[in-house]
Amino acid sequence: MEDIKIATAQFENRSGDKEYNLATIDRLCAKAVAQGARMVAFHECSVTGYTFARHLSRQQMLDLAEYIPQGPSIDRLQGIAKKYDIAVLAGLFEKDEDDQLHKAYVCVDKNGLVAKHWKLHPFINPNLLPGEAYTVFEWEGWKFGVLICYDNNIVENVRATTLLGAQVIFMPHVTMCTPSTRPGAGFVDPALWKNREKDPTSLRLEFDGMKGRGWLMKWLPARAYDNAVYAVFANPIGMDDDQLKNGCSMILDPFGDILTECRTLGDEVVTATLTPEKLTQAGGYRYIQARRPDLYRDVIGMEHTPLQRVVWLKPEKK
Repeated sequence: MEDIKIATAQFENRSGDKEYNLATIDRLCAKAVAQGARMVAFHECSVTGYTFARHLSRQQMLDLAEYIPQGPSIDRLQGIAKKYDIAVLAGLFEKDEDDQLHKAYVCVDKNGLVAKHWKLHPFINPNLLPGEAYTVFEWEGWKFGVLICYDNNIVENVRATTLLGAQVIFMPHVTMCTPSTRPGAGFVDPALWKNREKDPTSLRLEFDGMKGRGWLMKWLPARAYDNAVYAVFANPIGMDDDQLKNGCSMILDPFGDILTECRTLGDEVVTATLTPEKLTQAGGYRYIQARRPDLYRDVIGMEHTPLQRVVWLKPEKK
């Protein structure tokens, strides 16, 4: 297995404007290729936009969603991948012949669809069905997994994807800068984004504090470290519907160290070199070998009724 260069990107998507979003994906892929990238990862629902979907009816969701792989966005992504001879990873809403809806994240190369993951824990629209399987695929000698946003908050999902063979986990998100019960959380004022050229400092304080990057650093390095995997995190920057997002797309190695990170206040792509030796050098590799499933097999697998509650989406009535 040889070294591989992977890029992660951040950009300000437009709600429902697939043409603009795909054109931006194309533009950023060109920059990533100039940096030597073989794969380029974009955020959750980077093709369609995300947060605005909380307002959409079932019919509006069906109008927005596409068939995979027959839909026009997959064709466009394949065209981008073929033009640059890379793999492109991006997200969109999917529908099937029975009008079932899923949140999908795809990997496409010049030959077409390589892999697809359905979000296991969707919540942005009540018509979305949860995925029922983990996703691990091989490309150019490496094994990759995908977990979308909330999927990564359940640590069992990351461990399971690792145990199924993933050495690199793509973690596309639309996250941070939303209220929660955690101290320091909350929305960031969109006015700061509009004034970012004149006053970047005030925006940075919000983006890098506990509303944003400070919270991300509490858990993201741990997912990579505990599982001895590379984590490719992608997140939008700028306005996503009425919510301001802070980007911070980054790639972490199996030691939990940041290899590269988007730090500009705008569209950006960064690239890192992934080396296979780190997969076994990292402490998490040894810890996985030392597991004793006999101790906790029945504990982890005990009956449980899932309860997923997103504070900012449905505030409690007092």
